[in-house]
Amino acid sequence: MRQNNLKRSAAIPDNPAIADPIGCSERAGRHDLCEAQFDNSFVSELPGDTVTHNVPRAVRNACYTRVTPTPVRAPRLLAWAEPVGELLGISRPASPVGPAVEVLGGNRVLPGMQPYAARYGGHQFGQWAGQLGDGRAITLGEILGPDGKRWELQLKGAGKTPYSRTADGRAVLRSSVREFLCSEAMHYLGVPTTRALSLLATGETVVRDMFYDGNPQAEMGAIVCRVAPSFVRFGNFEILAAHRELDTLKRLADYVISRHFPELGAPSPSTYGRWFEEICRRTGVLVAHWMRVGFVHGVVNTDNMSILGLTIDYGPYGWLEGFDLQWTPNTTDAQGRRYCFGNQPEIAQWNLTRLASALAPLIEDHAALENGLRVFGETFQNAWRGVLADKLGLVSLGQEGDDVLLSDLFDLLQQVETDMTIFFRGLMTIPMNGTANAMDDAALAGLLRGAFYTEEGLAQAHLSRLAGWLRRYIARTRMDAKAANMEDLAKFASARRERMRRANPKYVLRNYLAQQAIEALEQGDDLVITRLMEVLKHPYDEQPEHEELAGRRPEWARNKAGCSALSCSS
Repeated sequence: MRQNNLKRSAAIPDNPAIADPIGCSERAGRHDLCEAQFDNSFVSELPGDTVTHNVPRAVRNACYTRVTPTPVRAPRLLAWAEPVGELLGISRPASPVGPAVEVLGGNRVLPGMQPYAARYGGHQFGQWAGQLGDGRAITLGEILGPDGKRWELQLKGAGKTPYSRTADGRAVLRSSVREFLCSEAMHYLGVPTTRALSLLATGETVVRDMFYDGNPQAEMGAIVCRVAPSFVRFGNFEILAAHRELDTLKRLADYVISRHFPELGAPSPSTYGRWFEEICRRTGVLVAHWMRVGFVHGVVNTDNMSILGLTIDYGPYGWLEGFDLQWTPNTTDAQGRRYCFGNQPEIAQWNLTRLASALAPLIEDHAALENGLRVFGETFQNAWRGVLADKLGLVSLGQEGDDVLLSDLFDLLQQVETDMTIFFRGLMTIPMNGTANAMDDAALAGLLRGAFYTEEGLAQAHLSRLAGWLRRYIARTRMDAKAANMEDLAKFASARRERMRRANPKYVLRNYLAQQAIEALEQGDDLVITRLMEVLKHPYDEQPEHEELAGRRPEWARNKAGCSALSCSS
């Protein structure tokens, strides 16, 4: 990414409830999961695997394989996302154990459910990896919410499927907590994302080599129930194109368009082109939002790209703490840094190019595919410039000198270790009136001292450079006020501050916060994750009672496992 090419819960009850022995009562206008209605269009409208043996193997001429989750020893509810339950029209289980929890743990399949694992392939780290598929995720079915919308319920960590290869199909607590929390945190940040309904402990252990250093350990097992309109990825199309299963490729494309892009019209060669353009547009918006909040996905392979433009598959992700365009949270990516923060737009476009190749058999005019890729670039640049303007409190970007102002800012942020979230939030405190003129460099730049991780950030030389930039920035904001003919600078400053508040979160899911929630749950304490969930529902609010959750990453977390870079082990 070129630096100068940037545009505008309540605690879980201890004892099972005895008033609802079958777990199917109606509570608060919602129903128990046991009463949910399912209508499984993916299974009914698309070809499935004709082989029924649940063993790792190559699958052909199919979009999915029917498979039943493998039961676990003792499923127990650890966390529940109430807003997602409301979205689905189902109530929280009355007890941490019971029939509904059995369903969410994979021990019970309800009437109407048609569980399956999806078949897809993908490019991983730039190389074609062949068949991948849902190796530990099993979709239970599509639930019809109160508004008639369909939502897939998918269990991650539900056991082996034909796509598990040599793996066990399970997930550990640490990765499950991270996915559960991040899915919801991203939603409240305003970033398109899959959601998470529940987090369960399985009562079993799972062996994982967390550091890939030859020292596997037994860890607590867990299952997350993920929710999305669809979990179809770029890779679902890639595997069909790679094996020249063109009839199935067309059927999948027609299904996705009819179910999820009906506004584009009936499927046809021209519709496919418009559909690809819309996928590119959504992906451009998505990546701009990632960049806005400092989110780094960590594994942007084509099998981790949603056809709906959602953030999907939360693995070794992280939030930029020390601002660094080259930072990656993925230890597997430490050498090449393919998926680092600054590369995310370029990688998204590379992935879209792979999708274009997969869809090419359906589109007679390949110029439509080239146009879609142009749409991605234009959409990202416009969206990124827009959110950057909002982060800086500017009406728009495009004035003479704006590109230099931005380039110099990013240079400054990387000269010393500077927390991205705190820095941009702190810009809201910079005075736009004559007060700034009366402040010396140390005092003006000192307003942002909370963003610096090292004493180097407080050195006079750096403070002077930062103050110089801040004075240019203040002058630029005054240009906006003058252009708007706003004589009341205080009123303009208030509007600017509100625009910045909506663009710059105060609270993000820093890796060390997620790790604290993981460690607490390992000790049977759910208070940490409950509090964190509530705070992350309001990331743009001050919430002074939770101020410590908005601070810099503590020094003890700098190199602690789970608090900085992570592996894909889960």
